[in-house]
Amino acid sequence: MEVTGRCQLSCRQCYAESGPSGTHGSMTRMDWMRVLDEAGALGVETVQFIGGEPTLYPHLVPLVEHALDLGFGVEVFSNLVHVTDELWDVFSRPGVSLATSYYSDDPAQHAAVTGRPSYARTKANFAKALGRGIPLRAGVIDLGGGQRAGAAQRELVELGVPSVGYDRVRQVGRGVRDQQAGVEQLCGHCGDGVAAISPDGAVWPCVFSRWLPVGNVLDDALAAILAGSEAEQVRTELAGAFAARQSRGGAGTSGLDSCHPSCAPDPCQPTCAPRCSPSCSPCAPFRRCWPTYR
Repeated sequence: MEVTGRCQLSCRQCYAESGPSGTHGSMTRMDWMRVLDEAGALGVETVQFIGGEPTLYPHLVPLVEHALDLGFGVEVFSNLVHVTDELWDVFSRPGVSLATSYYSDDPAQHAAVTGRPSYARTKANFAKALGRGIPLRAGVIDLGGGQRAGAAQRELVELGVPSVGYDRVRQVGRGVRDQQAGVEQLCGHCGDGVAAISPDGAVWPCVFSRWLPVGNVLDDALAAILAGSEAEQVRTELAGAFAARQSRGGAGTSGLDSCHPSCAPDPCQPTCAPRCSPSCSPCAPFRRCWPTYR
């Protein structure tokens, strides 16, 4: 659930093109509550709150609490720049985990990616999360150009972050460099047991496939959208594209691999994190693939 397009940072690779001028969109608190109810009725087991920066969304706490009441596992994907005491308390509840992105062990290089000096705050909040016993995973995103991505991974391990992943930049949103957003940027499991919802209610197969809306929860129920003809057509088209890509044996895949985790019902899942990234890393809280950067 992409609850907001607002973020304190302006990361150079942000697939959602979030930033300080972003908005919370058209979805109200009650709209999100309703969608959580609908997801629960569909048998959804886990939900991720992302943005933008979800901690800037004023109703994040009640949304997390409602998701927990419904029995969901909850992950909050945050830049961890600023976390209030109220948020720390809800993040410390059983069933909640945190995820974040990281770029370099060099503060200046980290700031060059995020657009402001965020390194010290994010690093300090790693320690605070770990001290509270909150499950935490971090993904290092390599934008190239001499970025100290390997050193950033080592630093995270030294800090005690239990799950550290790696991915190269996805050419979606501000991440577009020499290619265009397309199926080549996707992991191969979009729409397979996962859906993303935008601040304006648009439903996508995943947060990276933003050019493929299949409906809007402000117009129709989530169940109707996911079972509808548009969603079925998009799933069929994606399945065909992914199958063709796989049959090429890696040709034209831009270095993407597939992940096939099967660790349910173990709550420490998957072997592939996050849901729309092919970067396989140990033990994250959800199945298949999730976005590993913003």
